[in-house]
Amino acid sequence: MTMSQRATSVPSRRLAAVAGVRGFRLIVKPGRGETYGLTVEETYGEVGSALATALVTLTPRQTGRVVDALFAAVKRSGHQHSVLAFNRKAPIRLTEPDGLRLALILLATQPIAKHERVRALVAGINAMSTEETYYWYSKCIGVDANRARKALRTLLSDD
Repeated sequence: MTMSQRATSVPSRRLAAVAGVRGFRLIVKPGRGETYGLTVEETYGEVGSALATALVTLTPRQTGRVVDALFAAVKRSGHQHSVLAFNRKAPIRLTEPDGLRLALILLATQPIAKHERVRALVAGINAMSTEETYYWYSKCIGVDANRARKALRTLLSDD
């Protein structure tokens, strides 16, 4: 059997596009008393068979600093504010643009201690267009994520 005959006798597989949708979800992590931390996950696929990867995890203290951004993302995704409760068991699904904006806010503000700087970062990211948030999100989770996050913090907080 020649090389060309072997090549034609091997069945070829066709690649097909995945019909999955990218989304985001919040997982509430109970803290002390009625406080809670959060994990934000990026998901691909339908609810039952979704692949998920954790992007950022916040302590209850870190969550308290960005609670307004959390409530805004939850509300824009079609949920009531009351879904954010310390005893919540099920993940909270967010729409892609709102989850992406929230994830960018959390990635940028996580290491910051000064409340004024956190507020400036949240306001700056909320003022961005959807295209800008996609750009910065791709940079902040990419190969040079630490450098991109630092650049974003410098750009938005004038520090």
